[in-house]
Amino acid sequence: MTAVVTVLLCAVALLAGCTRSVDGRAVSVYDDPFKVAGLPTTQGPSGPRQGVADSDLKATNGDGGEIDTLALNAVDDIQSYWSGEYKKYFDGDFDPVDKLLSWSAKAPRAQAPEFCKDTTYRLVNAAYCRLDNSIGWDRSVLLPTMVETFDKMSVVMVLAHEYGHAIQTMSKIVGTKDPVIVKEQQADCFAGAFIRHVAEGKAKHFTINTSDGLNKVLAATVAIRDSNPDDPESVHGSAFERVTAVQIGFTDGPASCKRIDADEITSRRGNLPQTFGGQSGEYPVNKETLVELSKALASILPVDKAPTYDYSTAKIDCKDGTTTNPVSYCPAKNLIATDIPELSKRGTRSDDEEENPLPLKVTGDYNGYVVFIARYTLAVQKAHGQSLTGAKTGLRAACLAGVVTGKLADPARSREHGDIALAAGDLDEAVSGLLTDGLAASDSRGQTVPSGFSRVDAFRAGVLYGENTCMSRYS
Repeated sequence: MTAVVTVLLCAVALLAGCTRSVDGRAVSVYDDPFKVAGLPTTQGPSGPRQGVADSDLKATNGDGGEIDTLALNAVDDIQSYWSGEYKKYFDGDFDPVDKLLSWSAKAPRAQAPEFCKDTTYRLVNAAYCRLDNSIGWDRSVLLPTMVETFDKMSVVMVLAHEYGHAIQTMSKIVGTKDPVIVKEQQADCFAGAFIRHVAEGKAKHFTINTSDGLNKVLAATVAIRDSNPDDPESVHGSAFERVTAVQIGFTDGPASCKRIDADEITSRRGNLPQTFGGQSGEYPVNKETLVELSKALASILPVDKAPTYDYSTAKIDCKDGTTTNPVSYCPAKNLIATDIPELSKRGTRSDDEEENPLPLKVTGDYNGYVVFIARYTLAVQKAHGQSLTGAKTGLRAACLAGVVTGKLADPARSREHGDIALAAGDLDEAVSGLLTDGLAASDSRGQTVPSGFSRVDAFRAGVLYGENTCMSRYS
């Protein structure tokens, strides 16, 4: 796929949001690989602040328990944020939502309250209702499961998303004729803007670190994705699209969210697959498919001296490289060594994922392939005379892996140059892997930056903007 030029490109529409001024000099937010969209990478606590009084807000039908308290404190901080930010971006005044409703999806039908003119009996959801300008949530199944799987800040993220829909209604930036995907992407973006507010230490009830805390929030966004693009109910977007929207808001604020519309989303999607086309979308990870992938790599990112491949083991005896199971790269020998059984295990879809509606990690073949691709990109960096150790090396690897990923979606690419193609769902698998262990964003020693946000952002830049962006952004 050729580089997709969208209104998201920092060099075009969002230039002001992509730089900071230091002593009169414009500095890119990507200059320091240990920063997260311009913020320091922090390792501190994430979740409710200690010693802060709970909000005075009340939820109709609430039980006064821990989950409702968590939700109400979240809504309080979100409303405080928008009360200060709303007039900077929209006409008129900010008014809080009219009603908050809590229900239990486990309650008997007779005890289930109505939300948005429908019963909440067995309703496992959190939502904004435009009919009466209200927000509601299930306190017995959905939110506790979010807390158990992704920690408490995931609940804050969910409610920030729902409040984003309230902001849309209040500001009238979308209407009934706008596609649902536009509304959902904007709401994700608004949520990202609020999470940055929390990361900057400005929220009363919550704090979040920009390493594992932010990683878990993004992982929750990945989990609540449209896993089947062919399902007519799939309206929220893929994990790649949802994380993209959150990162736009986190990096560039609410003004960037207003720019998301149907044309922008279509442009951003480019050639990326939007349907399984009746197929599973999974390739077996074996020597045959890796050989085909190596042909594609040589065509997409050619180098004068192609690396050699060892498919028997990932162990390397290398003076300037380290074994990084399941795929290693030795710079001195220009060798990519692969433990195929281990890589296949990484690229096999987990049975638990099919049974778990909120998987901690999205698994599948591309979780393996993207690591193989990333090791090849170290050979590309060597050919360019770039350092093969350090944070920027790892981020370049992720970015260049994104370039390859985007090109694998190009329908015009000759199968003579590798009989393998990108399938719907592959991007989501790559994003999930980057968040959980980051091996596809590591240097020749397997070292990576602690921020999953930065790792995914690098990969996303490669997919959307191409090789030149990778080389200039992470130089």
